[in-house]
This record gives sequence, structure tokens and C-alpha cells, in this order.
Amino acid sequence: MNVLIVRPDGIGDVLLSLPVATQLRRLVPGVRIGFLTSPTVAPLLDRHPDVDYVQTIRFTDPWKELRHAFSQGVEAAIFLKPFRRLMWAAWVAGVPIRVATGYRWYSLLANRHIYEHRSDFSKHESEYNVDMLKGLGLCPQPVSHPVLTLTEAERAAGSSRWSGLPSPRVVVHPGGISARRWRLEQYRDLVLTLTDRGYGVVLTGSDQERREFGKGLSLPTAFPSEAVDLMGKLSLRELMSVIANAHVVVSGATGPAHLAAALGIPTVTLFDPRRNNLPVRWKPLGMGVLLRPDVPTCDKCIGEVCPYWDCLDRFTVATVTSLVSKVSEAPSALTVLHL
Repeated sequence: MNVLIVRPDGIGDVLLSLPVATQLRRLVPGVRIGFLTSPTVAPLLDRHPDVDYVQTIRFTDPWKELRHAFSQGVEAAIFLKPFRRLMWAAWVAGVPIRVATGYRWYSLLANRHIYEHRSDFSKHESEYNVDMLKGLGLCPQPVSHPVLTLTEAERAAGSSRWSGLPSPRVVVHPGGISARRWRLEQYRDLVLTLTDRGYGVVLTGSDQERREFGKGLSLPTAFPSEAVDLMGKLSLRELMSVIANAHVVVSGATGPAHLAAALGIPTVTLFDPRRNNLPVRWKPLGMGVLLRPDVPTCDKCIGEVCPYWDCLDRFTVATVTSLVSKVSEAPSALTVLHL
């Protein structure tokens, strides 16, 4: 059977879909497993033992290309998220088995339905994903955390990025688009505090996030020699290799936290209190500490009119620094702290 797993969105979304491929490999002898994802995230899947091929699409691609993605011998498509245009393309392409949620009006485009509301937030995203295998008549197994693969050459190249920096080594990632952020000033002060205490620090993020990090901040003329700014300078695979050579990754609830977990690197992850960002569904599946403000869960951020607008300021630089020290010295199963 040729099965195409459809998840063309973010890094964390695709990474938490990997258990589907892993279980397919175990449960269906001789299965051929593909991923349909975005060009930006596709390198994540390079050389993964449970992924036989990768196809890429953009949501702005012409209809002909969307249909073509499902026209190359695909016998089953599993829509882990129900993107309407893609479901329509699979239907037109005549994919025999099309698995998707049964709760959307366009679920008629699928012929195997899973009736489960992810908005209930009753379990982890990876568990919701593997439950979609029921649409193939399979019995999902308990989820094991996703694992990413790097070549020895990639690991060596990542290690060279840390050359000359002291140890322990900490990746600080102040970006992210899916969650509210800790203030950039706090990330800056964290970098300065960590380097002052003898840590080696690498800053990561996109080129846009690099510009945002410098905009409006009272930055020193240069960061200490113990810190290297690689924001906007790394491909996804290069980011993975840098993370793989770190001792701790500090970030918001965004892709690099999930990358670190899949690479076996402990995390200190800062979650905001919105309901659609609840740790029960989106926590990284690894070691470390997850921080969440001890305020009421909200449906969406309404800005400064909220009485808890300063909720992320409950995470002080001193607290995060202390947790980095604790996690780097004695990594353990993920702990959730409410502050």
C-alpha cells in the first residue's frame, strides 16, 4: 500500500505527525509511506527511516499541481488536518482511500471518517494524529516520541558552530509565530545573564525575527564573546544540527522546542495561557521544564485590556536562568510549572 500523510503546515505540526509514519511501518508490512508537506518544512524529513518519499506543495500552487500530488500511485491519503483544497484534489485524483475528520461540511470529500474533536484538548496532538490510522482499519499503539535523524557530517558541522564557546551550551530562540512571546528585552537579558555565568549561547531564529530582535532594543554594541548570533543564517537542517550539539534549548511554544525534544535535547519552554496552546496537546515530547503562567486560561489574547496582560512577565530572567542550570545539570522527564 502507498500511503500519503498530508500535513503541509508548521515544523511542530509535521514533527508530531511522524508517529503516524512510525506506526504505519510497524503495522503494515511492505507499506510505502509518503509525506505531503510544505517546501519549508520538508527538509525535516530527510533520511527519516519511516518516510520513503516527500512531496511538497504550497497553498497558492495551481490546481493542477495540487491534483498531481495525489496522482502518483497514492492508494490512501490521511488528512491529519482537513485542508479543503487538498481534500478536493485527492477526490478528483481518485485516491481510493481518503481518511479525514467527519465533522466538516467538506468531509464528504473523504470516504473514511474519524469522529474526534481536537478542540476538546483531551490528549496530545501526536495521539490525535495516530488515531487517524483507524481510518485504515488499524489499531493505533501507544505513541513513542518522534525521533529525528542527522548524518555524522551534519552533527560535525553543527558542533563547529559552537567552536570557541564555553559549556554548557544553550540555544536561545526568541522567535515563533504560533504563540505569544516572552518580551524580547527578557530574551536579551537572558543571553547576557547566561554568558555572564559562563554558558555558551547561540541565538537562533529567522531573518525576520533577527530584525525584530534588534528593532527598538537597547542592544549592547556587541554581545559577549560567549554568544553567537545565528539568527537568519541557518537552514532547517543546520538549525537541527546546532540544537543537537546543545545542552538546553530555551524558546516559546514553537518549532525548535519540538526539534530539541526529538533530538534528545532538554528544553525550557515558555507557554502562554491561551486555550489553543494548552500543554496537554502541544507540549514537547522530551525532557526539561515547561513554564505556564498561573492565570486563567483564555480563548484568545485580547491585548492590554486583559487584567493578566503581563502574564508572561511572571517568567523572570532569574527563574529561567535557574531552570537552565537545573536542566543542563540533571535532565529528566518534562515537568510543567505554573508561575
